[in-house]
Amino acid sequence: MKLSVIIVNYNVKYFLEQCLKSVFISGKELDMEVFVVDNNSVDGSVGMVKEKFPQVNIITNKKNTGFSYANNQAIKKASGEYVLLINPDTVVEDNTLPGVVEFMDKTPDAGGLGVKMIDGQGVFLPESKRGLPTPTVAFYKIFGLSTLFPKSRIFGKYHLGYLDNEKVHSVDVLSGAFMLIRKTVLEKTGYLDETFFMYGEDIDLSWRIKQAGYKNYYFPHTRIIHYKGESTKKSSINYVFVFYNAMIIFAKKHFSKQNARIFSFLIHLAIYFRAFLAIMNRFFKKAITPLLDALLIFAGFIYIKEYWETQVMESAENYYPPEFLYYFVPAYILMWLFAVYISGGYDKPVKLFRIVRGIGLGTIAILVIYALLPVSMRFSRALILLGSLWAIASMLLSRIIWHLIKFKNINFSSHLNKRIIIIGKGKEPERIALMLRQSGSSAFIGFISTDNRKPSQDGYLGTLDQLNEIIEVYNINELIFCGSEMSSQAIISHMSGLKDKTVHFKIAPPESLFIIGSNSIDTFGDFFTVDVNTINQTANKRNKRLFDLMISGFLFISLPVNVLIVKNPAGLIRNIFSVIFSRKTWVGYNPIADHSKLPSLKTSVLNPADVFHNKTLDQHTLANLNTLYAKDYRLENDFRIVRKGYKMLGRRI
Repeated sequence: MKLSVIIVNYNVKYFLEQCLKSVFISGKELDMEVFVVDNNSVDGSVGMVKEKFPQVNIITNKKNTGFSYANNQAIKKASGEYVLLINPDTVVEDNTLPGVVEFMDKTPDAGGLGVKMIDGQGVFLPESKRGLPTPTVAFYKIFGLSTLFPKSRIFGKYHLGYLDNEKVHSVDVLSGAFMLIRKTVLEKTGYLDETFFMYGEDIDLSWRIKQAGYKNYYFPHTRIIHYKGESTKKSSINYVFVFYNAMIIFAKKHFSKQNARIFSFLIHLAIYFRAFLAIMNRFFKKAITPLLDALLIFAGFIYIKEYWETQVMESAENYYPPEFLYYFVPAYILMWLFAVYISGGYDKPVKLFRIVRGIGLGTIAILVIYALLPVSMRFSRALILLGSLWAIASMLLSRIIWHLIKFKNINFSSHLNKRIIIIGKGKEPERIALMLRQSGSSAFIGFISTDNRKPSQDGYLGTLDQLNEIIEVYNINELIFCGSEMSSQAIISHMSGLKDKTVHFKIAPPESLFIIGSNSIDTFGDFFTVDVNTINQTANKRNKRLFDLMISGFLFISLPVNVLIVKNPAGLIRNIFSVIFSRKTWVGYNPIADHSKLPSLKTSVLNPADVFHNKTLDQHTLANLNTLYAKDYRLENDFRIVRKGYKMLGRRI
């Protein structure tokens, strides 16, 4: 056996499918075996592999054992001369596997090898080659000097930015996303250190390969796409602690006590520094817009109050007591902003109607509460109405100005100013275009043919050799490649060859409702269906969670009555707390029917079939009900299901 490929998977079924497809195409001429170690995924990954890739050796774990342990499980069974550790969120070129094996065959001092990696926009990933994170190198990395001076031989050692990205180099550290190792070297160095649950294990193994007398090579003559899902989480505090604690483990293992202490001090300093930045970054992203809205509305209220006092009431400026401005106006603003939030006014993309709807609902709530207050606390309905008009005007105007500055145009559609073209020929591009249209997207512009002959069909803008011109002329910002009609090598070549590096790329796997891209690694891709109101939309996920909490609160308050109605009162109490703590949801999919291709939901107490609890439904009907529930989510459907299945709210799941 020449090559053993090992992929550790955890809930990224659609990326895994693409990865396996590219691996088998690239290794078709090699004597190769492939292992998939699944760390207790709940997205149907194992079933997909068994169905579509029966030749794969599957190892299924009952819990998430971590990256190192899972890889070691497969390494122990591997019989190949070389072992390739590769992430599921990668796509290899057609020549990748034969190319790297040939290089290793010709380079006897090579213990390990990594390749040139690009992200989902075709941009080179600097972690393709790395230096050893010594205390000084770590210091430069932690405090941003390596970012400021990436080409410096002093400050740029972490990513070896001073080395030519297009030439073969001996490097210290390989990336765990693609790490080819001689099996004989692994027998000498030992396998991955299972002390590292996630992050750091690739640095540790790379260093042990060098200590064993071998070299690690950076090999740029083939490329892979690495979607890099973890990059979207690097602003999280959890990532900071996990990643930097892995560095401490490495330092204690390989550095002298003195250097390890220095390194540990720097890392702990970095943890607090990065954690502070992560908190500030999260706060800035989440709170800056509502804070600016609140300030604008409050400033406008000051003017409205003064104008109303002096011009309308013809009184002194202090007609209304200071408490009105200090306490009541902030309360109004909080209610308006909360209503806008509930209405989806802070979701992306911006939809002006949601803001107007939120202010309207907030105003109604304020007026209702106003009517219940004592007369001494009822200052002026007119000010509330004028304030609501100013709130709408200020929030709409601020959004419009921001879009004019940022995008040079205004587009509040549901697809974030997308202008999409589909690359392929035959029926597959038409299938993808139909998905886009059925999902309500107006972003589709046209097709690009993979045939260099000028296409005669309607809708084709040109051919692949005109790609850069088409992107410029039509202002395209997203390309969708047909995975069934284009090789990985061709896709990667076109991604890397584009002049405009701001263009996003996605790949549409054959016969799938999911389109995979770098911005979808944590959301299982874009889910296109015949209705725009799918359950995985941000607003629907938020509304569903609020619905769960509201129903839980109602059931808890009315518990003395519910114990007489619900069939299993003890189960009801257990379910109430499970839903409150986000372990369950009140309404979801029927667990008996297949829902692996639908957006994931928590285990549910009730499901759409409970509306027909007096009827026996077959598997096909149950699956259709699940699909309809996901494709056309409405809160009223959840209310209806809860009403119909009220007696079954104590169901044990």
